[in-house]
Amino acid sequence: MRRTALLIALVLAAGACSPAESGDTTTSQASSTTVVDTTTTPPETTTTVSDGFPVTVAAANGEVTIGSEPQSIVSLSSTATEMLFAIDAGDLVVAVDEFSVYPEEAPITDLSGFTPDLEAILEYEPDLVVVSFDPGELVSGLSAVGVTSLLLPTATSLDDSYAQIEVLGAATGHIGEAAEVVIEMQVGIDEILAATTVPPGLSFYHEVDPTLYSASSAGFLGQIYALLGMENIADEADPDGLGFPQLASEYVVSSDPDLIFLADSSMGVTPESLADRPGWAEMTAVQGGAIAALDEYLASNWGPRVVELLQSIADAVTELVPEP
Repeated sequence: MRRTALLIALVLAAGACSPAESGDTTTSQASSTTVVDTTTTPPETTTTVSDGFPVTVAAANGEVTIGSEPQSIVSLSSTATEMLFAIDAGDLVVAVDEFSVYPEEAPITDLSGFTPDLEAILEYEPDLVVVSFDPGELVSGLSAVGVTSLLLPTATSLDDSYAQIEVLGAATGHIGEAAEVVIEMQVGIDEILAATTVPPGLSFYHEVDPTLYSASSAGFLGQIYALLGMENIADEADPDGLGFPQLASEYVVSSDPDLIFLADSSMGVTPESLADRPGWAEMTAVQGGAIAALDEYLASNWGPRVVELLQSIADAVTELVPEP
């Protein structure tokens, strides 16, 4: 429950403090320096780059130059942790935050990615620290003691996710492996979409927590749903495009979605318990049992396993929605 609440706060904070637009994302080679930009949407094509060092990668904390291949990485982002292991850079990771529970071999610690402690991080003697959130002093503090950091915030699109994987590939000398992961994700997503038939006008509600925070199409999670062409009832309730609007119970009931996705089972919410909420027993999805409980960890990350998340959503559509 704590992780979900902190995630919502983090995403809302990131939306309010997003970096200024800086033009098209590029991947280019100049001498021995690689520049990979993760602050904007990358182009459809990129230039092949060398995996030599030094490399300069453009993250949310600016252009960061890495002189040599990191040997001691601390990851304070569960998504970055998954990305690092997916591109075969896991052997360089010496410590990860408390929520980096995947993969199993990740060296999990009690370090926090939401309230990072500089002194605790430095005990692991890192030469690179990857974070998804900077409360205002971490990145500057690391810089002051000569430790390189990469700020890779919550992705707002699949292109952002791909770009972050490429940034980590360049930063760790695993450019080829990163490219392979991106291609595998793209192929996997295409295969799921080709194999899934969604009835026109199918609507859904995604529940982040029992206080009825949801996910609109303005955020990364909502855009995953949008790939299937479903209508998101949270969109109308998110005029500012923050990505995680809090809905009123009456609004959800009156919207009467065809499908309900739950990402709060760890908080005691079950498909059966929805009928106990005022008015919910009359909803189409509740009466028809069109309710799917998602893996909460997958639903809060934007790494390579987003393919698994999309598959679980597609499976729910196939299994729970009657054929026309």
